[in-house]
Amino acid sequence: MPKLLAAVALRDLRIAQRRASDTLTPLAFFLVAASLFPLAVGPERETLRAIAPGVLWVMALLSCLMSLGRLFEVDHRDGSLEQLMLSAAPLPVVVLGKVAAHWLVSGLPLTLLAPVLGLQFGLDAAALLILTLGLAIGTPALGLIGAIGAALTLTARGGGALLALLVLPLFIPILVFGAGAVQAAQSGLGANAHLSLLGAVLAMSLFFAPLAAAAAIRISLE
Repeated sequence: MPKLLAAVALRDLRIAQRRASDTLTPLAFFLVAASLFPLAVGPERETLRAIAPGVLWVMALLSCLMSLGRLFEVDHRDGSLEQLMLSAAPLPVVVLGKVAAHWLVSGLPLTLLAPVLGLQFGLDAAALLILTLGLAIGTPALGLIGAIGAALTLTARGGGALLALLVLPLFIPILVFGAGAVQAAQSGLGANAHLSLLGAVLAMSLFFAPLAAAAAIRISLE
């Protein structure tokens, strides 16, 4: 199982390397869109600090959503997905490997960029640390939950809009807990409870999402 997981992830990383423009577009959107808010709102430090958690988390969520539509699209287009489904390899493990590669390509760079953008909003060191930890926990959960929607809309017309309608309501708890953790750190209340809830969402997603996504792929390809 670990060898299969690593093989699928490495294969997807090589594909992403060849399609660098598709990989960099969500990150560029995150960088540009989040940077526009301080320019629009103004230089008031307290205002920027108040809106920073929500703005950064919403932009991170939308950036992840932009790249989810391509999670299974390339393999479906060239027939690889059907071959993987018919092979002896467990499809949930294949899904988990593809989500891991998706996070390494989009979620991890986004997590590393967020503290730099947080400086534009005047966040202190403690808030920046909680922001980074929250995104490190929350972005894999976004990818896992989003994989279910990507599998369900694999063969649908207008799949991008339908994908957003399906997964955005499921992203709300991650958004609330992630932004709440930064706000709690700013107010001195402690972010442990919010981070623990994010961890619980990630643990549940790791268990259920690959199974649900594998079932959705089978339904879409039948």
